[in-house]
Amino acid sequence: MAAKHTRILDRALTRLKLRQLRLLIAVSEQGSIQNAARGLGISQPAASKMIQDLEVDFEVKLFERTNRGVVPTLFGEVLIRHGKLIFAQVSNAAQELDDLNEGNSGRVVIGTLLAASPELLPNAVELLLEERPNVAVKIVEGTNDILMPALSAGEIDLVVGRLPSHRHRAETVQEKLYDEQIRAVVGPQHPLSDSKDLQFSDLTHFPWILPPIETTLRRQIDRFFVQNGPYQPETCIDSVSYLANRALLQSRDFVCLMPSHVAALDIQQGILCKLDWGPPFGAGSVGVSYRNSNALSPASAAFLSILKRVAREE
Repeated sequence: MAAKHTRILDRALTRLKLRQLRLLIAVSEQGSIQNAARGLGISQPAASKMIQDLEVDFEVKLFERTNRGVVPTLFGEVLIRHGKLIFAQVSNAAQELDDLNEGNSGRVVIGTLLAASPELLPNAVELLLEERPNVAVKIVEGTNDILMPALSAGEIDLVVGRLPSHRHRAETVQEKLYDEQIRAVVGPQHPLSDSKDLQFSDLTHFPWILPPIETTLRRQIDRFFVQNGPYQPETCIDSVSYLANRALLQSRDFVCLMPSHVAALDIQQGILCKLDWGPPFGAGSVGVSYRNSNALSPASAAFLSILKRVAREE
């Protein structure tokens, strides 16, 4: 087995070309060798020969033909995944070289979820720019279902927010920064804003703003709704946009569930109100995730260190 690995590795190091990997990825996306070849400006015979060469070099079958076109085999999916990571690393290298040429000192791409956005992330970025003013920073907002695959593909350096479910943990290093509680929040005009000792039944007459169905928190909410009724809000908006949520809470009598840190400043300033009802679910860890297979760049490592420092101080 070791001899086979050495043989394949030697071939890859001496014969593998980036255009082969580019074609491999294009075929998987197009589902057609012909369409992928056309998009890359090469002939179909040449494309087929490039894939055949890859199969010979790696000693596996990469695609299967079906009535819907060609689909990657298990071996093909593995090579495609690593190919995407290689291209992401090449792109990162080119961007870092460009940053250096422009006078910047490194680059860090940060994925963020709602729980990290209001205080933790801005404070950490501000401190990073104070200590390393020439670092280029890019922030990408989304849910774990979007951010974690981008992290695995090398498109994002770190993801900051509520730590994801078990299915992402094999691919990443995860470090907890602090524990987070969920709060029920309304606008100051809401009929329940000043009420005490509320029960869940008191909230069921109002519309809700909830996180998207693909999030862990939403699954916990839906489970709670089923156990208490079952209850189904007459009006429900799925949203992770804090600005949109805040505007809706101020203009309509919505109830919104969100991490306590997210709404803390607006509650303190009277822009929003915390209901006197604590959801019996949703407690979780806010932390940082990064790939376990690659060392962080100097800029990313510096940001990780600062992020931990800021989390301890909050």
